[in-house]
Amino acid sequence: QVQLVESGGGLVQAGGSLRLSCAASGSIVKVDTMAWYRQAPGKQRDLVAGITSEGRPVYVDSVKGRFAISRDNARNTMYLQMNSLKPEDTAVYYCNADVVEYGLGTVDYWGQGTQVTVSS
Repeated sequence: QVQLVESGGGLVQAGGSLRLSCAASGSIVKVDTMAWYRQAPGKQRDLVAGITSEGRPVYVDSVKGRFAISRDNARNTMYLQMNSLKPEDTAVYYCNADVVEYGLGTVDYWGQGTQVTVSS
């Protein structure tokens, strides 16, 4: 079994910054692609940014130039640095990871989510 634990959410004023973290633990052989999703009230969960195990990032257009995704493979941890935050960034942010587990192959996991609230 693998757990993804997010941290770093909170309340910030527009224009401010937050850094989210997602740490994977458990019976891990390797963590492949990792990603951040977000879900605002009444809306679907959408991709924000993703990163391959080699460190290649991808971003949704609305966060390009403001957010930066990174990872530390030695710690099985992913980060999302969020700058110039806007009220429309308010959502629950979820960590997602494709994890190669001992004896199971690749399994898709989600974290429990962390709330990000941006006030105007």
